[in-house]
Amino acid sequence: MMRQLLVIVTVSLSSVLAGCSASGGFEDLQAFVNEVKARPKKRIEPLPEPKAYQAFSYSTANRRSPFSPPVEVKLAQIETKPKSNIKPDLDRPPELLESFPIGSMSMVGTINKDGESVLYALVNDGQGGIHRVRKGQYMGKNYGKVVSISETGIEIVEIVSDGQGGWFERPRTLGLKELN
Repeated sequence: MMRQLLVIVTVSLSSVLAGCSASGGFEDLQAFVNEVKARPKKRIEPLPEPKAYQAFSYSTANRRSPFSPPVEVKLAQIETKPKSNIKPDLDRPPELLESFPIGSMSMVGTINKDGESVLYALVNDGQGGIHRVRKGQYMGKNYGKVVSISETGIEIVEIVSDGQGGWFERPRTLGLKELN
């Protein structure tokens, strides 16, 4: 029994090996290799010339070593006096529109009451409220005073800190916002 099994395995293995050794199915590959070998040889382009190396000298003699701690430099305090007498009136009570930043507000219209020569502006505070504003009122966080109102905008002069203890005036215009 064992002998018959050995004969069957040997015969089947030899038939498999015989099938693999046949050159069937590789004719097209062999034809392609022969075609490529038959092509005329082309000249290979030479490599480009390398650029000459230019050395760069790093000069760090005037810099501190990265391994030493940095030196603390104390800046001298410069005493500067305010350049002008401009300052906000901090004694007056703040108005309602001074609690909103001027950038969030927009002018949405004007009102001119009959019999009065005063033109009022309508201002949206950015949170849905509409307020009536007249010349002389204050608005914005930088002590902005309304200096004039026209049909197209509101002219405001803000009093802003210069960062050195003084103040300066900065003009701003709040233009009419067109509604769609």
